[in-house]
Formats: sequence, C-alpha cells, structure tokens
Amino acid sequence: MLHFEMIVPPALALTVDDVLTDHAEAVSNVIRLPHAGADPRGDVILCDVTRADATDLLAALHRAGLDAVGSISITPVDLSLSRTATTTGAAIFGSDDDAVVWQEVEARAGDEAQISTTYIMFMVIATLIAAVGVVADQPILIVGAMVVGPDFGPLAAIAVGVVRRRASVVGRSALALLAGYGAGILIAIPFSWIMMRLHIFPPNPFAEPLPATSFIWQPDPLSYIVGFLAGIAGILSLTSAKSGALIGVLISVTTIPAAGAAGLAIASHEWGTVGTSLMQLVVNLVAIVTAGTLTLAVQVRLARRRARRPAPQGRAS
Repeated sequence: MLHFEMIVPPALALTVDDVLTDHAEAVSNVIRLPHAGADPRGDVILCDVTRADATDLLAALHRAGLDAVGSISITPVDLSLSRTATTTGAAIFGSDDDAVVWQEVEARAGDEAQISTTYIMFMVIATLIAAVGVVADQPILIVGAMVVGPDFGPLAAIAVGVVRRRASVVGRSALALLAGYGAGILIAIPFSWIMMRLHIFPPNPFAEPLPATSFIWQPDPLSYIVGFLAGIAGILSLTSAKSGALIGVLISVTTIPAAGAAGLAIASHEWGTVGTSLMQLVVNLVAIVTAGTLTLAVQVRLARRRARRPAPQGRAS
C-alpha cells in the first residue's frame, strides 16, 4: 500500500476526481482538504493506493498534467488498520507487495546515476576499508567495506536504463561507477604506500598467505554465479516493497573488495594480483548488470500480461 499526497489546482479538480473515480477499486481512505495547498495553490487530496495499481494511477495523473502544475508525493504505508480498497489479486507475483511501481523505479534510477561528493567519499572509504581488510586477512572488514560501498545503486540504474531504454541513465550510471571505483583505487594506492612506509602494513602484504581473503583476487565461476544471484535479489528488493534483502546483496558481491585489493596490489607492485583483482571486479559487475536487466525484463513482461488481463467480476473495467 502507498500513501498519495496531491496538491490539485482548481483547473484540474474535476479531472483528478474523474481519475480517482476510475480507479476507485484501488483507492481508499480518501481525504480532501479544500484550498489547503499554498504553493502550488489548490486542494490537498490524501489517499491510499494499492501498489499493484499505482503505476496505472500515476500514468493517468500524468496524462491529466497534475505533475506539471500541481504535485504528487508518495510514501509507503507500513501499517493500515482502516478499511482498504479491494485487493486485485493480480499483482505481478500474486501479492501487492510484489507489484512494481515503474515511476518509482525510474526515479530511483535517476537518483542513483548522480555523482555526488558523498557518493565518491563512500566509495573511497569503502575501498580503503577493503584494503585494510586484505592486509589484516579479516573477512569482517571485507563485509564492512561491502556494506559501506554505494555501488549497487548505479549498477541497478544501468539495468533500469537498459530495460526502460533510457540511454542517458545508462551513461550517467556507468560514469558514476567509473568515477567511484577510479577514485577508490587511486586513493588506495598512496594510502597503502604510506601505510607500508610507516610499517603499519608489511612491505608486501601479498607475500604471506591470506587464506580468509584470497578469494577476492581469485575469480572463478562461482564469482559470476554469486554476482548473478545477488543481482536478481537486489533488483527484486528495489522494485518491491520488500527491501530487507538489500543488505544481504551488498555483502555477497566482491566489487568494492576487489577494488581495494587492486589499489593495494598496485602499491605493492604485485601486477599479477592487480590483473586478477580487476578481473574479479569486472566479472561481478557484468553478472549483476546482466541479472538485473533480465529480472527487470521479466517483470516488464509480467506487468504487460497483467495489464491485458480482463478485469475480475465486480471490478470496474
């Protein structure tokens, strides 16, 4: 269930009323506050909408021009104890929580494709933590680096851009990844060099066996398989109301750790390890984007099938 808050200018009042009436089976708990909107001016309408029908309702409101001259704000409803609209029973995977609100997905993709100072700082910090984790041979630090790294957002945005045919989103997301990983590796090189000169890191961290973290620079078929599965789980988490799985996705892919290992290896002049670390990074990136794109493509196909499905008996057509 989603909570809509709309400011409706007087010129669109009747049109928006007609839209809500046409989607009455999906809308509940409607509240109208006449002339409550100050900027833009108009009536404020509050209502709850099932996720399964939110995409269609938003499309109708967009065609009416409400997003251009009024406003639409949407927040998830964690708990509703009042009467709700009749559940359609035709959401994508059979549950309202599983329905995809494509406007929400595209808005998230646009946000994730932006390069910001905060994003670069998180990427650099995560890469440095990963480098320390390799030297200490401590998986817990590697997990911490995975959680801190914000790189899954642009990866998901690339998948959204491919499926929704948004070339600009794909380009900006790829640039964000390149800038993030590049900054992380470039900072990790002098960081590692300084740590070695201060004798905090050994002269060559890769000279001794590192059994707990060596998987980072040793790509194998399992690297792709895990990345592919993580990509599916990550996209499902972002497109549904079930976001709890996203943390598990972040700590199951070897992207940030591979970048940290590459920076450390460059500082150590371990060129073979540099190559295998970057290969691990690329394998995971390709796996995540491929899985995310295929998952979104399936969701689009299922959404179209649902849209063509005849309305259930008793439901407005």
